[in-house]
Amino acid sequence: MQAQRKHFRLFKVLLGVACACSCLTSYAFINQATKPQSDAADNSGINPHPIHLKLPQANPLSAVAQLGKSLFFDPVLSGSGRQSCSSCHSPAYGYNPPNALTVQKGGKDLHQAGYRPPLSLAYLYRQPPFSIGPDAADNDVAPDLNAIAASVRGDSRATKQAGVAPAAPAMVAQGGLFWDGRADSLQRQAYLPLLNPVEMANSSVDEVAHKLVNSRYRQSFTLLFGPGIVNDPQQLVSEAMFAIGRFQIEDPSFHPFTSKYDAWLQGQARLTPAELRGLRVFNDPKKGNCAGCHLSQPSRDGLPPLFTDTQYEALGVPRNNTLVLNRDAHYYDLGICGPFRKDLAHQTQYCGMFLTPTLRNVDKRAVFFHNGAYHTLKQVMDFYNLRSVAPEKIYPHDANGKLELYNDIPAVYQSNVDTTDAPFDRHVGDPPPLTAQDIQDIITFLHTLDDGQRHLK
Repeated sequence: MQAQRKHFRLFKVLLGVACACSCLTSYAFINQATKPQSDAADNSGINPHPIHLKLPQANPLSAVAQLGKSLFFDPVLSGSGRQSCSSCHSPAYGYNPPNALTVQKGGKDLHQAGYRPPLSLAYLYRQPPFSIGPDAADNDVAPDLNAIAASVRGDSRATKQAGVAPAAPAMVAQGGLFWDGRADSLQRQAYLPLLNPVEMANSSVDEVAHKLVNSRYRQSFTLLFGPGIVNDPQQLVSEAMFAIGRFQIEDPSFHPFTSKYDAWLQGQARLTPAELRGLRVFNDPKKGNCAGCHLSQPSRDGLPPLFTDTQYEALGVPRNNTLVLNRDAHYYDLGICGPFRKDLAHQTQYCGMFLTPTLRNVDKRAVFFHNGAYHTLKQVMDFYNLRSVAPEKIYPHDANGKLELYNDIPAVYQSNVDTTDAPFDRHVGDPPPLTAQDIQDIITFLHTLDDGQRHLK
C-alpha cells in the first residue's frame, strides 16, 4: 500500500496535477485567434495571433519505461497468450483500436466480446485522478467521494459555453481513466484489464506474476527493483504496471502534438476556408458549442489544448442493442454509478455520465461513445444536432408507437441528461443549430487534429 501511495503521488507530480492545468484556460484566446482581423488575414488561413506552445520534452526513455514499452507490446501477460496492450491500443491509430469492431474481443480464447469500446491511450499525460472538484490539496488521505458527492447533490449543474469561463469552479465529476473514471493512474489502468474475463482474462495476480517470473523480463525486474521482487507477486505485478504507465508518460508517441492544428496555433500552417469555418462553428457557443467540453485553446501558460475538459456528461446516447450485455433489457451501463465502478453506486445524480474523451486523432477511431452507438463522425454530429429538436430521428419507438427518449438510461435517472448546454438547449420542432455545411465543416476541422501532419506555410 505504501508503494502504491508513492506511485500515486509520483503520478500526480508527473502529470502536474493541479488538475486545472487543462481546464483553467485563457478563454479569450480562441475568440482572438478565430476572429477575422481583416479580410486578408482571414483569407490567408494563418493564425493572426500565433503563440509558442509548451510541448513535452522528448528525452530517452528511462530503464523502467523501456521495460514498460516491451511489456506493452508483448502478449505474454494475457490469458490467451495472444493479446497485448497494443492489440486494443495501436500506435498507428493514435492508440485507438486498429479496427472497426464495436467492442474488442478478448478472454482466454479471444472470443469474448468486450463491455465497452476502448478509449485512446494518447494524451493522458495531463489527465488528473478522478475527483469531484474543485481540486483539493495534495495529501495522503483519499477523499471521501461519497461524502463530497452527497454534499453537492442539490447543486445545479454549471452551463458549459464555448469561450466563456465559468463564474466559479463547479463541483463536478472530473478526471480519472476509463469511461467511468474508476482508475486514478496509468498504473491502475494497465492493471484492471489483466483480470477482466473479457479482456486479458487472467484468473489472479499470482497467475500474472508467474508469467513474469518465467519470462525474459525476470532479470530486468531484479536489476530495477531488487532480487526479492520475484518472491512478491503483488509487488511484482504492481511494478510491471507502473513500468507500462511510465512508458505512456515518457514516450513522445503518446502525446506528439504534430497535428495541423498545433502547427496553425504556432503560425506554421494555413487552415483551408472549410477548416476555418469548421473551427468557428466548433467554438461558436450558439451553434456547435463543441469547445464547451472539448477545450480548443491553449492554457494560460502555453500548454497545448487536449480537446477535453476531463469532465463527465450524460448525453442520452441511444441504446446499442448489438452489445452482448444489452441483450438483457434490464441491464444498463450507467457510467460513474455502475456497474463496473462500485464506489459511487448510490450517488444517482451521476448515473448515465461518462468521461468526455479527447478529440485528438478522433479521425482514427471507428467507434464512438461509451456504447459504440455510432461508427462515423457524421452520425455523431447528427446526434448532437437532432437529439433535442427531432428526437424521432435519434430514438426508436416502442410497440405502441411511443418514442423511447433516452432509451439507454432508466427513466428515474433521465433528469441527469444534459438539456441546458448548446446544442441541447433547443426544443422539439426548433430548427437544428447546425446546417449540413456546418456539420461538414466541423468534420473537416476535426481532420486537422490528426497527428503526423506537416503543413508549413
